Amino acid sequence: MEKIDRIINKLNEMYPDNKGDLHYSSIFQLIVAVTLSAQTTDIAVNKATIELFKKYPTEKELAVANINDVKEMIKTIGLYNNKAKNIIEMARILVNNEGIIEPNLEFLTNLPGVGRKTANVVLSEGFKIPRIAVDTHVFRVSRRLGLSNSNNVLKVEEDLMNLIDEKMWGKAHLRLLRFGRYFCKSFKPNCSECPFQDICVYDNKNI
Repeated sequence: MEKIDRIINKLNEMYPDNKGDLHYSSIFQLIVAVTLSAQTTDIAVNKATIELFKKYPTEKELAVANINDVKEMIKTIGLYNNKAKNIIEMARILVNNEGIIEPNLEFLTNLPGVGRKTANVVLSEGFKIPRIAVDTHVFRVSRRLGLSNSNNVLKVEEDLMNLIDEKMWGKAHLRLLRFGRYFCKSFKPNCSECPFQDICVYDNKNI
């Protein structure tokens, strides 16, 4: 526990901001933004959603959108063909559900294009329900810092939940993500300035 406390406390110092990087003004827009963020950057998503959310601010507008128009708006991000199809179908399902977005994993993961990671982000950031979303950055950092030795994303999620106080899950997710995205990167991580050199188990340290 001393190890995880040290990591969380240091990451709190490095990344005091407690809000995600995606821009949105409703839980619906959050779901769309996180869905679009798969295999691309939050910066790219934020650029694409400026016009998307201006024209289609709620599920009602997006449900009746022309798919080619949506594709044109999000064509700068990866997998935009499938993503356009998914977010329109998602909007239609929500319209049929009277616009109600149910705050539970089963409901969210049954929406087109929404996986467990996306659902956990929505539950944590949108509904303030304690969850840990394990994306590629959180997965990498967790393994490098010895918080989990599993190759399974779900097991890494479970390991983190067992190690970290539930009240800190949302904050821990954001800080582990930022550490992986900007510091402990997949290629050329900033190992020489890492505050966790002594506990890192990564074999190819860039020191």
